[in-house]
Amino acid sequence: MNASAGLGPVRPRTSLRDMVHARIRSAIISGELAPGEVHSAPSLSVQLGVSATPVREAMLDLAREGLVTVMPNKGFKITEVSDSDLDEITQIRQLLEPPILSSVVDLIPDEDFPSLSEAANQIVEAASEGDLPGYLEADRVFHLSLLRYCGNNRLVELVDSLRAQTRLYGLRSLVEQGLLVESAQEHHEILAAIQARDSESSARLLTRHIGHVRGIWAGKAD
Repeated sequence: MNASAGLGPVRPRTSLRDMVHARIRSAIISGELAPGEVHSAPSLSVQLGVSATPVREAMLDLAREGLVTVMPNKGFKITEVSDSDLDEITQIRQLLEPPILSSVVDLIPDEDFPSLSEAANQIVEAASEGDLPGYLEADRVFHLSLLRYCGNNRLVELVDSLRAQTRLYGLRSLVEQGLLVESAQEHHEILAAIQARDSESSARLLTRHIGHVRGIWAGKAD
């Protein structure tokens, strides 16, 4: 059974179960919890500084999402995702998200832009601090907030699920090289195009951004 390197304690802001779920989810997506590793709820609970119960509940939720597999009498195995899987996920996201964003550019009220700008700022701030869980959650909130203007909750849930299946193995490397902030700034570029009501540029920038998620962040060529 493999031990994780320094997940760090959970500091509850909402429910403890939700916080544990978000923390482990981000650790899986960022590659902190590597594919193929098996972890027990008690071992993770020690690292997170919580009891085993919310960890076990969170891991069962993650199993339903396909991020881990229950291993009877052993714990939970982190789901392995192949390069072809990641390429397919990227392709689906690029087919879905840019056209949706293009369709909602003119629907976003002017009064919503300050909160969207603050969401983009939170992504940059988390990147500058090397806070990967905070970065991934802020990134998730920003993108799903934009998609929700389409009014199709099932579509938003589908994209959220696809995002969770992505593995961003290069994130830690970008933090160490001081390059994550540069990538984070792409969200401000996207938002600027939206504020200009330029649907074509918004879609193009988002397509490029999703490609960077698969390319630069995952350690592949751009």
